[in-house]
Amino acid sequence: MTTIQDPPAEAAVAAPPVAVATGGTPRRKTGGADAELGRRSWWGAAFAAPHSIGLVVFTAFPILASLVVSFMNWPMLGERSWAGLSNYTQLFSDPIFRTVTLNTVLFVVLYVPLNLVVSLGLAAWLTPKIRHRHVFRVLFFIPTITPIVANVVVWRMLYQPGGAIDATLQSTVGVNAPNFLADDNWAMLAVVAMSVWQGFGYNMLIFSAALDSVPENQLEAAQLDGANAWQMFWRIKFPLISPSIFFATMMTLITSFQVFVQPFVLTKGGPGTSTETLVQYIYNTGFQTQQLGLASAGAWVLFVIILGITAIQFLGQKRWVHYD
Repeated sequence: MTTIQDPPAEAAVAAPPVAVATGGTPRRKTGGADAELGRRSWWGAAFAAPHSIGLVVFTAFPILASLVVSFMNWPMLGERSWAGLSNYTQLFSDPIFRTVTLNTVLFVVLYVPLNLVVSLGLAAWLTPKIRHRHVFRVLFFIPTITPIVANVVVWRMLYQPGGAIDATLQSTVGVNAPNFLADDNWAMLAVVAMSVWQGFGYNMLIFSAALDSVPENQLEAAQLDGANAWQMFWRIKFPLISPSIFFATMMTLITSFQVFVQPFVLTKGGPGTSTETLVQYIYNTGFQTQQLGLASAGAWVLFVIILGITAIQFLGQKRWVHYD
């Protein structure tokens, strides 16, 4: 009869311990992974540092500095002193400031709807059924990428007496064109017309891309239900592209309140102050009369106006913008 003997004590001690299953995987050391992640984070911060430093130095700091300057008497040359709210009081009591504010509002009211209607109409026309539509897109977008000063100079030659518009009217109907840039009734309309031609191309591309993304099956279903082109646009396409329309409206509103080059080069704000805008008033106050404190106060008033209108737009988007 064979008997089983116990192993020697030395062998029992030397035997490796048996791992007990605990239902999970053995924990690995994460020191190396953490170090690698830390190195990558430092590399990311290093690459972002130039842009961040530039943003702080050239954007954030000037914005805060202008807020401080707006509460001071700050001539370009001379002694500076604390003024409190006197700059803002002077602005709101200045009839010229009220006039240029109304001029800016008038420009926005005329320019924004015209820009959106023209750009949306052209985008709706440039369907995939249009042959060589990419050529039309390029042609319509050229004014947007052309230097605005060059565009304004060309339009100034069109508007002036003896220019292309005047010569065309004389040769066709025998009448002289009004002096657009020297007439109070025509100057702002001339600025708006030139601005719409300059700026509609950007929104047209946005709307065109949004319309191209509308699902064809929804349009085909609407056609089977007997919907005409007008109903398909307003009941199907418009709700689907409403986020793009909201974005274009916001950007167009903001840039229109900041209009400067068109009236400055076309009319110098004239005749009188009929086309002078808020930004031009700020420019004249800061660099011609050299009242930097008053100019900074005007800039912050413009900022508050834009901020308020932007907030109203964001609150009102829930009624007509559909993201689903």
